[in-house]
Amino acid sequence: MAALKFILLTALLSLLYFFGTADSSSVATSFIKSSCKVTTYPEVCVTSLAGYAPTIKRSPQHLAQTALSISLDRAQSAQSFVNKLCKFKGLKPREYAALKDCLEEMSDTIDRISKSVKELESMGRTRGNDFQWHMSNIETWISAALTDENTCGDGFAGKALNGRIKASIKARVTHVAQVTSNALALINQFAANH
Repeated sequence: MAALKFILLTALLSLLYFFGTADSSSVATSFIKSSCKVTTYPEVCVTSLAGYAPTIKRSPQHLAQTALSISLDRAQSAQSFVNKLCKFKGLKPREYAALKDCLEEMSDTIDRISKSVKELESMGRTRGNDFQWHMSNIETWISAALTDENTCGDGFAGKALNGRIKASIKARVTHVAQVTSNALALINQFAANH
């Protein structure tokens, strides 16, 4: 009899835990969807952040930090991709030059986003002028990272560089720019509500 009560109690607690976790995850996902409405690319925003809902919960700061971390990860991936392309045999001199320029721009992007991630993490519970100073740094660095990403894509402008390399670079860099733009919008939203 005691074993049956123990089994029933365990089953009840498991169900309560499951539904409690599912409910909090649903609330977090709704928070992400609602927050992503202020971004330029809301579908990309929701898609990239939804898997992190249990960590983000309903925290605007965690949301901004996660968005920045995703941007950093995508920029590092794009840099690695461009680096591999630079090693291809048979590249036209102009393609190689555009790839090298893009590699430098992606390096600058990674540096700026990395600084922003660290700055946002170290903010803790800063207030007033200290908060504004940190946010200004982050907003400046992320805006500069977006410029770097656009400059990388601009290096492949013109018909002379049409082809698979251009299409591959444009797709990667465009995605990095989208998640970075979204991160900036979420950072601005966090700053405005702080």
